Amino acid sequence: MDRFVYFLIPVALAATLVILCIGIYSLAKGGTFAKENSNKLMRLRVLAQGVTIILMMVFLLLIGQGPRN
Repeated sequence: MDRFVYFLIPVALAATLVILCIGIYSLAKGGTFAKENSNKLMRLRVLAQGVTIILMMVFLLLIGQGPRN
């Protein structure tokens, strides 16, 4: 489980960054894509951030338990 969480944290961080960049680009560019998707992208970003924070908390919990025998 530890290694799985170690792998998922960078993936979740990257997903959050990609969603944020797409959202900022769409807001800056404007047009129909921004009107239709900017709110959805920002909600998805908040969800991705939440998942990332939860994964980090699980990671800290696993570290706090110490090494497993």
